[in-house]
Amino acid sequence: MPTDHQAWAWTPNAGLDGLQLLRNPLPHPGPGEVLVANRAIALNPVDWKICEWGHPAWQQGTVPGVDGAGVVVALGEGVDMPLGSRVAYHQSLARDGSFAEHCLLDASLVMHVPSTLSDTAAAAVPCPALTAWQALAKIPEGASRDVLVIGAGGAVGFYLAQLAAQRGLRVWASASQRHHATLKALGVSGVFDYHDADWQNQLQAALGERPLHALFDTVSGAHAGSLAHLLGYNGHLVCIQDRQETAPTPAFSTAISLHEVALNSIHAHGRLADRQALRVAGERLLQAVADGSLITPQRREFAFSALPQALRQLKEGQGSGKWVTRLG
Repeated sequence: MPTDHQAWAWTPNAGLDGLQLLRNPLPHPGPGEVLVANRAIALNPVDWKICEWGHPAWQQGTVPGVDGAGVVVALGEGVDMPLGSRVAYHQSLARDGSFAEHCLLDASLVMHVPSTLSDTAAAAVPCPALTAWQALAKIPEGASRDVLVIGAGGAVGFYLAQLAAQRGLRVWASASQRHHATLKALGVSGVFDYHDADWQNQLQAALGERPLHALFDTVSGAHAGSLAHLLGYNGHLVCIQDRQETAPTPAFSTAISLHEVALNSIHAHGRLADRQALRVAGERLLQAVADGSLITPQRREFAFSALPQALRQLKEGQGSGKWVTRLG
């Protein structure tokens, strides 16, 4: 085992420009922890956002990054797991993250990776697919099977549209034109270009007399609120970015339910049963990707040494797909 490793370090108030590639002492797992040697790291929008906005738990030298996949190389006390296990993970924002050659993790949340799944494909799953799974779990059965996914061209929306269709829901989506054919091939009933000023009327025409049971918004709380009128009676508005601080519809009107999705909050507020449920769901999602029943977004690979540049390209929306780097 080495005594140190490469890691990207954060600098307060410096944004993406402040990321520095350093050699840090190799961490050692405490009780209930595992040390993973990363083989692949995936980027998510939350990564560049927290690098720019900061986090209460971050200080000079904190390592960003929430998603990775690799091999377990050291165990803490009380952990029963074979060394060499291939795992994927979603790391807490309050701890040093995945943008490093090694990552120290809560053993109860690491997910075993199927032998047939590549490291890069595994790293592309945790944050977006588990977020999609949590969002869909908010929705009970209703009088209508029609649901709308806003931003289905992004990773979360891409997974969510598939999972909703597999649940038997009639899925509609908004996405830029380049994603339409792919989404329809994955079971989406219709896709609307959000650049088209008339897309909401097109959706209403497609629905006819059927009410919209749920709306999943991946843009912002304000954007989600502006679309609440599309929901039918007892419908569900699910915010995957932000939340609704005030009700977007009048009281005693359509009586919609408001939901927030906060995957990272499980690290601070989830109990053991919550973590176990998340782990089981994550391993099922990884297996679904391995057997081809769940399709991952197209991956865009970059060099580990170019991580800040890749984060900037992700922020600026340059191209589409999931940004992933290989290590080792």
